[in-house]
Amino acid sequence: MSVTIFHNPSCGTSRKVLAALREAGIEPDIRLYLKQPPSPIELKDLLGRLGMEPRALMRRKEKLYKELGLDDKSLDDKALIEAMSQNPSLIERPIVIRGDKAVLCRPPEKVAEVLG
Repeated sequence: MSVTIFHNPSCGTSRKVLAALREAGIEPDIRLYLKQPPSPIELKDLLGRLGMEPRALMRRKEKLYKELGLDDKSLDDKALIEAMSQNPSLIERPIVIRGDKAVLCRPPEKVAEVLG
């Protein structure tokens, strides 16, 4: 079964999770999501696999979050998903996908949930 990681090489947590996958003998497909942002459809599917609401997957401390007014509680899921697709730096990372399951690996030890 293939494994994919939404990876940001400049993120220490993302590097730790990638190393843990490799130590477990898994060479994942690496999705550099900042260069290849997920579409709104992909994000909706990913959120379903994660069992998360869009706002929970957003980097709310990111300056851009405030600048775009994404803290407005009246915004619907579609608007938040579109914002993440257009501005992938808003997406929390790393995310590991294996089959129908996806895990936001924060802290990095959560990668064990997809290894087992």
